[in-house]
Amino acid sequence: MAGKAGLLEPLKERSAELKTETYALYLAYRNPRTPWYAKVFAGVVIAYAFSPIDLIPDFIPVLGYLDDLILVPLGISLALKMIPPDVMAESRKKAREFNRSGKPVNWFAAAIIILIWLLIAFTGIRWIVQLIKR
Repeated sequence: MAGKAGLLEPLKERSAELKTETYALYLAYRNPRTPWYAKVFAGVVIAYAFSPIDLIPDFIPVLGYLDDLILVPLGISLALKMIPPDVMAESRKKAREFNRSGKPVNWFAAAIIILIWLLIAFTGIRWIVQLIKR
């Protein structure tokens, strides 16, 4: 059993780093020195990363986790290239401080994200139904 725990440790550390980097990206997104195009892309990546709904549902074996393992880190990586280095350095510092102090739950933001995904799903379903009726 100790071998399995040892193998999981690097994954847990990487996961914690990814969460910190995602929060740093959110802070950079809110920074006025971030260019508008970086804000748009970062906003999409952040919404997807924090959304409870995935492009590929997690219950689908293997493929379900590909978006979490590939799409989110790839999106973060691309967004980071668009943000000025000094803004990211400042945001990373604030994100690390925030992670050390504890994480409050923002239910309002969660509700907004869920509402947006429900609206997208509703619109998609209506569009498909209209296509079928034709």
